[in-house]
Amino acid sequence: MPFLPSGLRENTPVSARKSRTPGQRTHSSAGCEAKPDGDRSHGDRPTGNRSRGARWYGDSRYRSESGPRHRPGALRSLLLRVSPADREVLWLYLVTRLGIWTTAYCARWLFPADHNSRAAGPLLAPFQQWDWYFYLHIAKDGYFPGQGEFLRSTLDHREAFLPGFPLVLRAVHTVVTNWTAAGLLISFAAGAVAVLALSRITRLHLPDHGAGRRTVAFLLLSPCAIFLAAGYTEALFLALALPAWLAAQRRNWPLAATLTALATAVRVNGLFLAAAIALHFLLTARTGRQWRQLPWLALPAVPVALYSGFLHAHTGDWMAWKHAEEHGWNRTFHAPWEAWSNTWHAAFTHAQTTGYAVMFQAELLAMVAGLALVAFLVRQRRWAEALYMGLTLWALGTSYWYMSIPRSTLLWWPLWIALAGWSLRRPGFKTLCLAVATPVTTAVALTFLSGRWAG
Repeated sequence: MPFLPSGLRENTPVSARKSRTPGQRTHSSAGCEAKPDGDRSHGDRPTGNRSRGARWYGDSRYRSESGPRHRPGALRSLLLRVSPADREVLWLYLVTRLGIWTTAYCARWLFPADHNSRAAGPLLAPFQQWDWYFYLHIAKDGYFPGQGEFLRSTLDHREAFLPGFPLVLRAVHTVVTNWTAAGLLISFAAGAVAVLALSRITRLHLPDHGAGRRTVAFLLLSPCAIFLAAGYTEALFLALALPAWLAAQRRNWPLAATLTALATAVRVNGLFLAAAIALHFLLTARTGRQWRQLPWLALPAVPVALYSGFLHAHTGDWMAWKHAEEHGWNRTFHAPWEAWSNTWHAAFTHAQTTGYAVMFQAELLAMVAGLALVAFLVRQRRWAEALYMGLTLWALGTSYWYMSIPRSTLLWWPLWIALAGWSLRRPGFKTLCLAVATPVTTAVALTFLSGRWAG
């Protein structure tokens, strides 16, 4: 969640401040057999044409619920076996990282902190922005440095940030002594895991041999992709959430629950993922053996319960993290239409400076895209993913105004798979999307890397 800039705080009304497994086979619409997930190479194409393959996506007859139970070694099969298609995805990931680092280098020279400076800033300075300082201070000093009253006497509100990323940051710092480099390394490694998992989830839906790479391209070139490279939580969350979802599709419920619990320690979105996996379990469990694994689904609640207990021990408030969000980021409950109205006012009535106003316009556009995605998922009867998206939009759309919805799109994996599916059916769609998104992505990256508000 982003830090609320002083400009926004000053313009906020006072009332708002209070108040498939190895060996699994699936059949395409053309009647051909696809190879097991992760084993498809360049030459392994379904016999149907691309248009028919694209329509395969979302067809309830071919959803992964019909897949067999997991086999031993499922964790290894999830990510550790690297196929030629996986290597293509990793190459694309590395190339886009190079582009982001090049952009960061240019930002150092083009947008120095002192406009009269004749020297660029520190090498990693462009990545030291906004939420990064919350994670850094938590990793270095904990939530309650010194006296327990410290946070209540300041506007720090660091309790709003879950401990998963700071704990990993502190661990990596024991090896990588530069804090910023450690944060970037976490996101770099986590991002690689995330794109591999996203590619393999895509192959459960789209038989085209390049569909996984295409989906990953849509993600990595999306407008807010800079946050996958910075020392933020998005990459680490996806590195846990996407393998968890993949494990759930393969009915490996213990693994899915464990990974979801870890994801819940990183972002509260993990609870939405846990609800989606629980619904997926209820829709697909058939045998007594499967139903005996039901208790595993309670595991994702443990990290939040432990964190709430920790905060209660220091503040006497079980919901201190939620109250910190309310006081620091105006995340008090408002009806969805009120949130829309307040965001529209901030975006189009000149109540905010132009930099903030255009970001509020992006918030509105992202909300519309999210609602369209939910409608698409419901139409396709993909109930679990629709639940995940619905809970996400409810949480983001019931604050005083919208905040961080564009950045949240990075966590909407059904969106990127849907875009890949549509682009397979309409070849010009990919060109149109990338032609529009690429300059926006660059603009958002430069906005963030130069220290301006980017969502």
